[in-house]
Amino acid sequence: MIHINIGSNLDSNHGTRFENINLAINLLIDSKVEIIRISNFYETPSYPNQNFPRFLNVGTLVNYKQNYLDLLSKINLIEKKLGRVRTKKNDPRIIDIDIIDFKSEVMKTKKITLPHPKCHLRNFVLYPILQIDPNWSHPILRKNVRFLINKLSQKSRIQITRLKKNVNIQL
Repeated sequence: MIHINIGSNLDSNHGTRFENINLAINLLIDSKVEIIRISNFYETPSYPNQNFPRFLNVGTLVNYKQNYLDLLSKINLIEKKLGRVRTKKNDPRIIDIDIIDFKSEVMKTKKITLPHPKCHLRNFVLYPILQIDPNWSHPILRKNVRFLINKLSQKSRIQITRLKKNVNIQL
């Protein structure tokens, strides 16, 4: 299976943060990415600058027949289409789409590191995974998602809110 995390902390000409994420998922579907499960929306403070707008994130469990580089290329096109401008690291952004885990592959290239190098430290990645794939284990650490959540700081565990709002997708 493949895990993709999608986040937004800026509204755009496409709409709100929610609408940015909805549109990104629909564009993934248009790109022949099969969506299997989608988490609820989760909201967290912006990191590391909590004065920036709050982030919305969803986790998705997907299937994709091509390789990770092809998927990454599609993701970069979707981010560009939605108006993402890469500025300083951790600046606010309209959309951020990350491959968290691609079929448990482990690799590090100039273009991508798999699994995502900080996924095990991020509440906004782990909680959506727990919701949609509770048996997932980190491909390198070989630790279950519940174990990884328990390793997060208390602050990180209370700074995330699962919203009672779901993605609207057009299948």
